[in-house]
Formats: sequence, structure tokens, C-alpha cells
Amino acid sequence: MAKLLVLTLVGLGLKHFRDPQSSYETRLNAFREVKPVELPNCNFIKEIEDGSEDLEILPNGLVFISAGLKYAGFKHLDTNKPGKILLMDMNEEDPTALELRIIGNTFNLSSFNPHGISTFTDEDNTVYLMVVNHPDLQSTVELFKFQEEKSLLHLKTIRHKLLPNLNDIVAVGPEHFYATNDHYFVNPYLKFWERYLGLAWSYIVYYSPNEVKVVADGFDFANGINLSPDGKYIYIAETLSHKIRVYEKHANWTLTLLKKLSYQSRTSDTVIDAGLVGREGLELILNRACLASHFLWPALPVSRSIVLNTLVDNISVDPVTGDLWVACHPNGMKIFHYDAKKPLPSEVLRIENILTEEPKVTLVYAENGTVLQGSTVASQYKGKLLIGTVFHKALYCKL
Repeated sequence: MAKLLVLTLVGLGLKHFRDPQSSYETRLNAFREVKPVELPNCNFIKEIEDGSEDLEILPNGLVFISAGLKYAGFKHLDTNKPGKILLMDMNEEDPTALELRIIGNTFNLSSFNPHGISTFTDEDNTVYLMVVNHPDLQSTVELFKFQEEKSLLHLKTIRHKLLPNLNDIVAVGPEHFYATNDHYFVNPYLKFWERYLGLAWSYIVYYSPNEVKVVADGFDFANGINLSPDGKYIYIAETLSHKIRVYEKHANWTLTLLKKLSYQSRTSDTVIDAGLVGREGLELILNRACLASHFLWPALPVSRSIVLNTLVDNISVDPVTGDLWVACHPNGMKIFHYDAKKPLPSEVLRIENILTEEPKVTLVYAENGTVLQGSTVASQYKGKLLIGTVFHKALYCKL
């Protein structure tokens, strides 16, 4: 109730003091056009036609893919067709995707609407798959056990009042995970105003059978989440502020935002983090050349977050190098206010040395929507890149 009152007061205040529409369009990158950056040797995965919103690659090259996500507002989607989990082998020369059979008397397959996914491999090599599910547009986490006969055994459904608007998940145990809530409000009308006004009320939750708690908040649409290879750091995409936040994970499962070094232009309120002007023509929030003579050093480092000229969706982490592969929406207006006549562009970035003061950001792939629409996830395995989308196809490329 308190936040609902604040929402009302903020809306009234903004009406008098600034133009919320202009701010909203800026956060959505509403006017950005994409300059294509192509990759050679790319093919569609034939079996994927209705989305591949998230994917997870196991060390042996097997890939779990969540397909068939239905979002409110995308009226062209077949809401009567349940979602599914696909399996693919990245070791194959021409991989195909196989739908995994789901076993379990307590699981309602007809309302399966999978979103973010994550895996956890136990000491006995048992693979658990956690899936964010939106049955009837609600939020649950479904826990599965992967079986050798290419099936998923449904173990349990997890619901909690602190998990109302789930987007993505990262497993840290067989029944333990961190999850992102991309909104505070559940009501669609209030969700819109929360997003439109930029209230930054979304948050991160740690869940275990014995403890559930909010571990980070103040996000302007928390989205993808993942873990560093050594398990010490958590990476979180803050979509509408064009950032990736880096947190240190502690033994008690709390998170601490790490320090950052920021530059600020005298002619703009936009803050750009140190070391983020990547090679190969990556566009940042402000042009580097224009800012070169106007940098201001802050008195003290405050926190580290990567600021990019794109809306970051899911984050994949290379288990060997620790590099981040992130799929993005260059123009958020086209996805948050979808028009079938305006194809969704796609973009993939690679971030190296993210824990250093000079991370390197490379634009790997960019497309205006004529080939691939609405990239949401990208992950590489032994020189092969797999790019998934919110409701379109999946692209498989040899780097």
C-alpha cells in the first residue's frame, strides 16, 4: 500500500517537474537504429520456431533451451500451445533440437510457460534443471531432474510471496537459487506505471528450503542473472538502465555491490564507467571522442556497473575464461511496445575481464530484425555460438 501511494505521488510530481515520456524513451533507446554486424557460417536450428528465451550449456556440450514463452501483449502468439524444454548437442556438426519428455503426476504441462532456466550438477553428477514458469501469467520455479533417457522428472513446484514477477534464475544448489523479479507490482496496469516512471523497485531474492530473503534491490527492471566460474560473484542485468551489476557473494548468501570507477561529462548527467569503450565500433551512451577532454574523476570509487547503449537481457558465462556473453535489445521500444510490422533487432556482446578496472566489450553480432528477432540469450561452446530469442528462431554460428 505504501508503494502504491508513492507511485501516485511520484506520478503527480513528474507531471510538474519533468517530461516522463522523454525519460522513458531514453531508457528504452527508442530511437536507436542498428548497424548490422554479421557472423559467417550461421544457420537456424530447424526445430525452433516459437522462441528460445533462455538456454544453458552443460560442460559436455548438451544444451537445455526454454521455448514457447508467452508474454502478455504479444497477441500473435498461440496461447493455447504449451511451452517446452528442448535438448541439443553442441558437439554435433549440424545439431538438432529434441523436445524433452516431462514426467510427473503433479505437473500441469498444458499451462507450461517457461522463461529463465539454470542447472545445478550434484557431486554424484545428477543434473537438476530449474525453470521459471508462468502458468496463467503467475510465477513459479519448477525443479526437474534430468534423466539419461532424455526426459525430465518433475520434482516440485516452488512458490513464494517474494517471487511474484520472476524473470531469470541461477542455481547455487539442488533447491537453492538466486532469482530476479523484474517488477515490484503484479497488476499489469501498475507494472506499466512502475516501468514508465522508472521507479527502480525490482529486486533479487535468494531462495532455499530454509530461508528466503531479498538480497539486492533498487533495479530498473532486473533481468538476466548468472554466476562467475569460481562461484564468488553474481552478475545481474539491469535492463532499463543499460547496466550489468557485479556483486560479491558471501557465505551467508548475501550480496555486496562491488566498487566502480565512473567518468562524468560536464555537459551531461550520464555516467559512463571506466574501461568500457570496447573496440570494433561499440556505441556507448555518449561518444567517446566528444567526452575525451571532459572527463571528471570522482572523489571516491562507489560501485562497479557496466553502462551500455543497449538493453541487456540474459547473461551467459564462459566456464573456462569467465567471459560474459550477453544478448541485448538495441531498441527497447520495439519489444516493450511490440508492433508486428516493426521487427525486433538483435545484438550480442562479449565482455572480457569484467572484474578488472579495464573490461573489454566487443560487439559480436547485430541485426535489425530481418534475420533474427529479439535476441534474449547467447552462449558459446568451443567456438560455436548459439543465440536465442524471445519468440522467434535460434541462430547457430561457428565463430
